[in-house]
Amino acid sequence: MIGEVIAVGIFLTPAGMAKALGSPMWLLVVWLTMGAMALCGALCYGELSARYPEAGGGYVYLREAYGPAVAFMFGWMAFLVMDPGLTAALAVGLATYAGYGLGLSPLGIKIVAVATIIVVALINIRGVRLGAGFIRTLAFLKLGLLAFVFLWGVGFQLGNWSNFTPFVSRSTNSTPLIGALAGGMVGAFFSFAGWWDLGKLAGEVKNPARTLPRALTYGVIIITIVYVLTSLNFVYLVPLDQVTSGETFAAQAGEVLFGRAGGLIFSLIVVVAVLGSITAVVMSAPRVYFAMARDGLFVPSVAVLHSRYETPARAIALQAVLATLLVAAGSFNEIVSYFIFVVVIFIGLSVAALFKLRREDANGVRFLTPGYPVTPIVFLVMIVALLLLLLGNNPTQALLGVAVVSLGLPVYLFLYRNKRLVERETTQ
Repeated sequence: MIGEVIAVGIFLTPAGMAKALGSPMWLLVVWLTMGAMALCGALCYGELSARYPEAGGGYVYLREAYGPAVAFMFGWMAFLVMDPGLTAALAVGLATYAGYGLGLSPLGIKIVAVATIIVVALINIRGVRLGAGFIRTLAFLKLGLLAFVFLWGVGFQLGNWSNFTPFVSRSTNSTPLIGALAGGMVGAFFSFAGWWDLGKLAGEVKNPARTLPRALTYGVIIITIVYVLTSLNFVYLVPLDQVTSGETFAAQAGEVLFGRAGGLIFSLIVVVAVLGSITAVVMSAPRVYFAMARDGLFVPSVAVLHSRYETPARAIALQAVLATLLVAAGSFNEIVSYFIFVVVIFIGLSVAALFKLRREDANGVRFLTPGYPVTPIVFLVMIVALLLLLLGNNPTQALLGVAVVSLGLPVYLFLYRNKRLVERETTQ
């Protein structure tokens, strides 16, 4: 979970948040608020994963609560756009930062991105144990590097604690508070994005009803602490009035820490962070297509496990091929942004499913959401607020994303009708 969530966002997001909010206190408030929101969601997903410890995560929760049609549209969106688009975006981001140190051309960056996708896919095909071990190693390395950056800066007193004063009062050139908080909440939410993917691996985890809720809970807590300390470190190293953009903020912090080599060292840290994220995405995402195929709503051969490694190798390969094509095409960031609104809707629907599932059966579940029903209500209220912010910021983008995902309904009806016809012929 840490391997997927902590990526390039923590190096870019604090700059915009800090500049708009204009106050260290409000920056802290935003991180803690969104950390609390993620924790509420993670606790709810912990119960969902304990109820349905099988591959697929959100797809399975939506199927059980609302039926296969809603679940199919989630899978339709994930397969066609979000998963390969996110994989491509992460791979190109990694290659771009690697290219900074290696002096790569645009073609070289694409080659590195494609090679990264292929290698990561092969590692995950080779086995869950190998893939998880690789992600775990990168996660520890990632946390170690971030801890080193923090301790190096604070330990050698390379920054200035006066950058935190005034702690509460906002700078005169900051954005109006309501707008700044809205933008900060959206940015922070996407820095936490990905915690919900952990449930997709439930079918291949030992004792998932015990393991996944713990991983979700502790993962969010650790990520929140890392984000707060990293942002604190940036503000300590670079005064808020000198912030211009995310890239320059990180570069300025790197220069204070390591001199002229700071940009190169920070690029290396970002490469490690993003490599962990892309490996986790390539591991978790294909389990949705595997679950869909197993339900008869996708290409049947995708439901076949590898004869030797017992992984959904065809689903992993399929995602890698689509991501590679998007890297070659070079137009995926804007496409992915059109579906962020819908992703948030599906996450909200998954948590809302708890109310329906609890009414039907609350017995025999190994993990129940602490603080229920307050915990899911708090999360859903914040999800609605986030949706309103996204809709208000770019209504055309949000509605187009909803429209494209809705096109999956007639596709589902066609596939489901054919499936029923085949089943009827078989029984006769």
